[in-house]
Amino acid sequence: MDAQTSNYQVRRARAADVDAIAYVHVEAWRETYRGQMSDDVLDDPVLLPRRRRMWDAILTDPAYADRSAAVAEVHGQIVGIALTGPPRADGTAWERQLYLLYLLRAHHGSGAADDLVGAVLDRATSACLWVADPNPRAQAFYAKTGFTPDGTTTVEDGVREIRMTRPSRPAAPSQRDR
Repeated sequence: MDAQTSNYQVRRARAADVDAIAYVHVEAWRETYRGQMSDDVLDDPVLLPRRRRMWDAILTDPAYADRSAAVAEVHGQIVGIALTGPPRADGTAWERQLYLLYLLRAHHGSGAADDLVGAVLDRATSACLWVADPNPRAQAFYAKTGFTPDGTTTVEDGVREIRMTRPSRPAAPSQRDR
């Protein structure tokens, strides 16, 4: 699952990464949702410890073995994270759900987000995700990777979100099959 883009490396997340992943998760939230989400939520002193506990469970507890997590690093420092797993809603038509994709703002446009998605979500797999609305940059990114809005919306933590879905795609034929 390793990919290299210029000075970025994307790899599977490890238990030793918990503190750095939690930090990126919280900082990216603050960069992304400031003004859309309550400052009380974003500045809550327990936000970082909660994210540490969450990521520790995801990366060490066998109950989360169906999740796939990846990190993007620059010179050994984690700057982006992605997480997929089974769809949270029962009876959905998708095989996977992209739970989160966060990249620190200074690394937007680097290509690392593409590599993160590719590391946790196979192109041949149908998937869904929720994205803040409005968030034109993220929505355009997801559209570029094959996701389209399906008309479903929700509000979570005061942030309106739209669901985007992507059908499964057949694998490209190999040279041998041509």
